[in-house]
Amino acid sequence: MFVASLKRKENIAEYLLYMWQIEDIIRANGLDIDKIKENVISKYSSISDEQRKDLTGWYESLIDMMRREGIVTVGHLQINQNVISELTELHNELLAEPKYSEYSSLYYRTLPYIVELRSRARDMVEDEITTCFTALYGLLLLRLQNKELSSDTQAAMNEISRFVATLSAYFHKNEVTPLFVKE
Repeated sequence: MFVASLKRKENIAEYLLYMWQIEDIIRANGLDIDKIKENVISKYSSISDEQRKDLTGWYESLIDMMRREGIVTVGHLQINQNVISELTELHNELLAEPKYSEYSSLYYRTLPYIVELRSRARDMVEDEITTCFTALYGLLLLRLQNKELSSDTQAAMNEISRFVATLSAYFHKNEVTPLFVKE
């Protein structure tokens, strides 16, 4: 909750990847708040009782949402899907506006990697932005497992990371001062 709130304000990409990780942590603990208290919340030794109560309530609300939305074993919360939708909308607006040609160039450099990733995931129909985040989350999981990456995979992930970081920066700018006028 504390980390999520900070990441949401500073870097939308990090926020989304963090929230996907939280979904997986909740699943790994069987959507059981007592296990989450023991395995996750208890590790926060420097927080007050009030903060611990708030953190527990946050996890309880996420568990409830996951159950209600039917994503107990797989999938992402609607709140996280909404972030992807906002990023996708901004992405499309940036591509359509000639003054953001540098963004378009970066996107078209990244597109072959996105297409390749999408072709490998035949049974999954994801938009391009979701594909990028899925790849970045997969990279995070590989790093947590200390797995090696091929040089081709590393090059692809570097390009995808640069693209998502740029989109995230525009997202933050757009939240502060809208880049596009809505009619």
